Amino acid sequence: MSRWKIALIVVAVVLAAVIGWRILSSRSAAGGAGGMRGGMGGGADNDPIPVTVVAATTQDVPLYLPAQGTVQALNTVTVNAQVSGQLKALHFAEGQEIKQGELIAEIDPRTFQASLDQATAKKKQDAAQLVASQSTLARYEELMKKNFVSAQDLENQRQTVRQQQALVSADNAAVSSAQTQLGYTRITAPISGVAGIRGVDVGNLVTANGTGIVTLTQIHPINVMFSLPAQNLDSVRGAQAATPDGVEVTALDRTDAHEIAKGVLKVVDNQIDTSTNTFRVKSEFANADGLLWPGQFVNVRVKVKTLGGAVVVPATAVQRGPDNSYAYVLQPDNTVAMKPIVPGGDAGDDNVVVTSGLAAGERVVTEGQFRLKPGSKVQALAPGETPAAPTAEELAKLKAKSGQQGQRRGGGGPRH
Repeated sequence: MSRWKIALIVVAVVLAAVIGWRILSSRSAAGGAGGMRGGMGGGADNDPIPVTVVAATTQDVPLYLPAQGTVQALNTVTVNAQVSGQLKALHFAEGQEIKQGELIAEIDPRTFQASLDQATAKKKQDAAQLVASQSTLARYEELMKKNFVSAQDLENQRQTVRQQQALVSADNAAVSSAQTQLGYTRITAPISGVAGIRGVDVGNLVTANGTGIVTLTQIHPINVMFSLPAQNLDSVRGAQAATPDGVEVTALDRTDAHEIAKGVLKVVDNQIDTSTNTFRVKSEFANADGLLWPGQFVNVRVKVKTLGGAVVVPATAVQRGPDNSYAYVLQPDNTVAMKPIVPGGDAGDDNVVVTSGLAAGERVVTEGQFRLKPGSKVQALAPGETPAAPTAEELAKLKAKSGQQGQRRGGGGPRH
């Protein structure tokens, strides 16, 4: 065998020895590190895992249907002039609350006053002529008895009286019309409400049914309009039938964090919108403090019924699995079992109704579930409670145990 072949074999043997030594060293180091981790972990397979547990309770839970609504004024009226003329005065401030019947504006009344005076004078003139004609008729009737007046003259006089009576009736109507037109120069509030931004200024010429002077919106009480899915129609109508005083409706802010007002359901629309498969609902709120404003968007909750004696647990106890929801339940031997449950809706801000799978009094894990598996040994803690710090004796035992595990794993390493 040539020298270069021998040299090549020696180099290959040396490389194989070096690679083998490195592999064995890495495994030994990994074993030691595992021993240290096991020692530091304090025996994860044996030591109880600290978790927070809470007992399931029973309580009466109201069930709500959520929706998004729009605040709508109970009544909205645009105040227009009913006669044409120059706007003489405005008697309101923009944004002011106005009572029904209060004076809002005045139109120059002189032309209308003159028309009324003219109609009144004409009535007086015709009334005087009627009195004279009636007096003449009375004389004719006395003379007729003595055959001093012909029957034709008597009938003509009677016809004259009837004509003048009709003139006086027409004059009464003319006076009434003139008084009405004069009254229209004083514009009063048809409803109680809040005045918006005025549409005309003093001194401008306004025309009958022209530009609105101001818009009044009635906000005490006020409506909230919203829509619900068609599948909830029976629930809402059932709640109406069961609640003669009105189904409770709550208005919340856009984050559902603050209750704005409470009202009652007033009207369920008489048809379902086929394009959206929803039906419209009108609710009414007293709005005494004015927190609801026309055009405002709010979240709405409709109370359809109350579940009596429902099982309730904290929302953090409910875990979501690939097939269903479940909760870890504490067993008498301080282990946990994974139970499938069926949530039935929210019960306040932090609780959930459980319709099946749990009984009142069972203790469920609310914190620390990520370390658990069925059968895990646990240390049950109350909400806010923390595990007690280990004593000096426990620390010494843990240190000794960690050292023994490290020696055993280190002794089992490769020999050189």
